[in-house]
Amino acid sequence: MNEKGLRTLEYYKVIRLLTDKADSEPGRNCCRGLLPSTDIREIQKAQEETKDALSRLFKAGSTSFGSNTNLSFSIKSLEVGSTLSASELLKIAGFLDNVNRVRTYGRREREEDKTDSLDGYFEQLTPLTQIASEINRCILSEEEIADDASPQLKGIRRSILLTNEKIHSQLNSMVNGSLRTYLQDAVITMRNDRYCLPVKAEYKGQVSGMVHDQSSTGSTFFIEPAAVVNLNNQLKELALKEQEEIERILASLSAMAGEHTEELAQNQTVMTQLDFIFAKAKLAMEQNATRPQFNTEGYIQIRKGRHPLLDKKKVVPIDIHLGKEFDLLIITGPNTGGKTVSLKTVGLFALMGQAGLHIPALDRSQLCIFTEVYADIGDEQSIEQSLSTFSSHMTSIVHILAHADENSLCLFDELGAGTDPTEGAALAIAILNHLHDRGIRTIATTHYSELKLYALSTPFVENACCEFDVETLRPTYRLLIGIPGKSNAFAISSKLGLPDEIINAAKEQIGKEEKTFEDVIADLEQSRITIERERQEAAQYKEKVRTLEEQLRQKNEKIDRAKERILQEANEKARAILQEAKEVADETIRDFNKAGAGSDIKELEKKRQKLRGKIEEKSQKLSLKNSSETSKKIGIDPKKLKKGDSVKIVSMGLKGTVSTLPDSKGALFVQCGIIRTQTNVKDLVFAEEETVTSPRLQRTNTGKIKLSKSYSVSTEINLLGKTVDEALSLLDKYLDDAYLAHLPSVRIVHGKGTGALRNAVHNHLKRLKYVKDFRLGEYGEGDAGVTIVTFR
Repeated sequence: MNEKGLRTLEYYKVIRLLTDKADSEPGRNCCRGLLPSTDIREIQKAQEETKDALSRLFKAGSTSFGSNTNLSFSIKSLEVGSTLSASELLKIAGFLDNVNRVRTYGRREREEDKTDSLDGYFEQLTPLTQIASEINRCILSEEEIADDASPQLKGIRRSILLTNEKIHSQLNSMVNGSLRTYLQDAVITMRNDRYCLPVKAEYKGQVSGMVHDQSSTGSTFFIEPAAVVNLNNQLKELALKEQEEIERILASLSAMAGEHTEELAQNQTVMTQLDFIFAKAKLAMEQNATRPQFNTEGYIQIRKGRHPLLDKKKVVPIDIHLGKEFDLLIITGPNTGGKTVSLKTVGLFALMGQAGLHIPALDRSQLCIFTEVYADIGDEQSIEQSLSTFSSHMTSIVHILAHADENSLCLFDELGAGTDPTEGAALAIAILNHLHDRGIRTIATTHYSELKLYALSTPFVENACCEFDVETLRPTYRLLIGIPGKSNAFAISSKLGLPDEIINAAKEQIGKEEKTFEDVIADLEQSRITIERERQEAAQYKEKVRTLEEQLRQKNEKIDRAKERILQEANEKARAILQEAKEVADETIRDFNKAGAGSDIKELEKKRQKLRGKIEEKSQKLSLKNSSETSKKIGIDPKKLKKGDSVKIVSMGLKGTVSTLPDSKGALFVQCGIIRTQTNVKDLVFAEEETVTSPRLQRTNTGKIKLSKSYSVSTEINLLGKTVDEALSLLDKYLDDAYLAHLPSVRIVHGKGTGALRNAVHNHLKRLKYVKDFRLGEYGEGDAGVTIVTFR
């Protein structure tokens, strides 16, 4: 890929984001060196690895590669037999511990009989836990070797400890005894790694021993007493032996590690590669990115793509495609509307996808392989090179035209800008036409109306625009393909307060054809907005219908299951009753057979009566509970039926409200709760409403209250088919009667319809003081077609 294209499209900024996700310096170096590839197999492999790493992150969380430092120098030293320092050995131990954790992470997350592209990496890791454990046992820190590193070291250090104790014992006896008056301070000091006493200068000759140092003022001499010279010599010898033993231990550990230099080098390579792969996955997780699909047909289709360097919470996703119906896209619209961002998004997605990175777009977004991505974006004028804006752009365009081929993607921002508009537009059309004739996929942004006309009149060339809201003077950043953009310069200027006479004068300067073209664009934009709004409404209605269909399907399934269960239970009960009756009959027959000619007739009669009683009991259990209902004649005269009547479907045992009048064959619809069922008048009976009997209060002529005869008040009122005024009048009287009759709650049937009657009923209920609360009916109560009222 050409360097200018990578820099212009801000590819290296994405690489910096990727680098920050790596844990180790070798991994970060891999991220910094990542470049787009043109090998489809290499790209697919990298994308697969990123996808599998992302899947592991979602399932098991992250793992760290932080101990993966550069061990190449240490490994080379081990290969030639050198001894490593304690710090170098500790780095190897830490690295091997990290290798062990990573291998465990990879093994733990593997599912049975299911592998991914990362399994091979994890299996190549060799933890060498024995070496890491031995190093950690022997070396406590970069400056400290453990006493138990070897028996010899432990013995030497014990001797050092005992010798130190002897020296301190003798020196303490001197400090607190015979030499106390000769000392500057009653302390024991060290000079040249030997224990000394600070003796006053005038008593130098009184203390026998070796002088090791003198204070800067000359008043104090640091003398090693003769009594501890041999002990100090022993301590020096022991220190040398300790150092020799430490060097021997380090050499032994280095030799142990040197036997596995190949495994160490392989671990280093694999850990670096895994750190790099998981860095790509972490970036994809942060950007909510998905794996793009690559095609060999040479087209791009990005679904809800977001520029990776913009805030994902604020950026507006765009849908853009190129290479199928058209290979040249011309984007127009006002400044700061998102044209350049759209241009960079396409180019950057192509580079990221070919580098094995996921792109922040919806899944199933399509990319193809480009050998080069050329971009002429931004003002690159150079004072030193005496290049103007136009010259700078033209220099870049000349380079692109000389090197681009049918496998290239060309991106131009404000093509032809920086010079005379007429000439600039002509040049832009000629350049685009040249690229179009060569079959090079190209996207260009412009303000020139001539390019809009060129796109409208040229096959396989398409217009697009970035939407702009003139009312708010703000862009929506939505990319609309198939519609040329309108400049909106006059509308924006008017909104900002430019006088109308100036705007009208400017409009007169525009040619009639240009004015007509802008009007056509405006009409197209208005039509698009209307169609878009209607499309959204249609989608909402479609989703609502789908939801209702799913609810109805679930309810039907529930009813079928309930019906099957009820029939099964009924059959079981009937079988049990028959079995019991059979057993009773058998028992009675046996009793009669046992009775001889001289049997007691009264006793036999009692048994017969007992048997008859049991049979009648079983018969009552098998009969319908409400014999009066079964005795009724099933079926209703269609002429007596009207909408809103409460009926019962005999075959189903469900109560409901008549929704439609019967047709010539007697078929009609009945609303049973939220279910609308088709049945026949022959299967219907009128449903009796519950009534509550209550004493009625009356006021006499003398002003006294007395109880009248009781009367019945229904628990339900049907307002279907009534106007709002008629319904409220009937409702008001009904609620008064129901409240005086001490009904706890009532049911108001108003239907769904437009909702006007329901709203009027609810508003009326809010004004009644004796109404405690009210709600819409639930499933089985009539749903939104009824309101349940509770009194205080």
